[in-house]
Amino acid sequence: MRKRHLAAATATVASLVLAGVVTAGSADAGGANDKSTAEPHNIGLLTKEIDSYYGAQQDADGVWQASPDSPYAQDLARIEKGAKRQIAAAAKKHHGKGGKPAIVFDIDDTLLLSLDYEKKTNYVYNDASWKEYVGKADRPAVFGTPALIRYAESKGVEVFYNSGLGETQRSAAVENLKKVGIDVDLDADHVFLKDKADPPAYLADCATAAAWNCTTVQYKAGTRKHIESRGYDIVGNFGDQYSDLEGGYADRTYKLPNPTYYVD
Repeated sequence: MRKRHLAAATATVASLVLAGVVTAGSADAGGANDKSTAEPHNIGLLTKEIDSYYGAQQDADGVWQASPDSPYAQDLARIEKGAKRQIAAAAKKHHGKGGKPAIVFDIDDTLLLSLDYEKKTNYVYNDASWKEYVGKADRPAVFGTPALIRYAESKGVEVFYNSGLGETQRSAAVENLKKVGIDVDLDADHVFLKDKADPPAYLADCATAAAWNCTTVQYKAGTRKHIESRGYDIVGNFGDQYSDLEGGYADRTYKLPNPTYYVD
């Protein structure tokens, strides 16, 4: 379930972006703290900080975009630069050996930016409006991610997608990814979405056709475990939420900045 806790998720914008790269086993570092008794960050000031962090601006069509020279873009560039070094090293290590190297990406706000939705809904999530927004398949890419995926492909690293989007949103998600230049491994064997009507057997501990009880961590870690069971070594796992990264089955995790919502 996608939960939005704007102030709780971001006591300050800096607390998220400083997380940057998170090594496996410590992905919960810097996560939201539900037990804090300190006065929360003022939400009016926080939204202004978020605008400044993204360099938020409307284009000619009134769509909110992030600025390519914003602090957000600069933080992404630093994370992606380090990821490329690690991907290259992992590809070299695996060359001619067992365990095919792979990387896994979340989609929402890891590959496709939802800033326009957040701004126009005042950071309030609604299931119907979200599904309509995703269905338009018109979100811009998160800066640098199409190039990062092409780089991984060039090094012989398999690319997988592990998203909380529903199976009914598959065509829109794939269309949107292709539209922004991400056209690598977009078949059903590489793009994993939530199929609550017919959940896969590897999630049987928490999901059946009668009831879906998987937490985000169970779903995403269970999917990564399944990928590795097919002979892959996940050398990098990318997400904008800590719940994208927890649960193991990745040599290294990369926390991309997102100060607009929190998913547990």
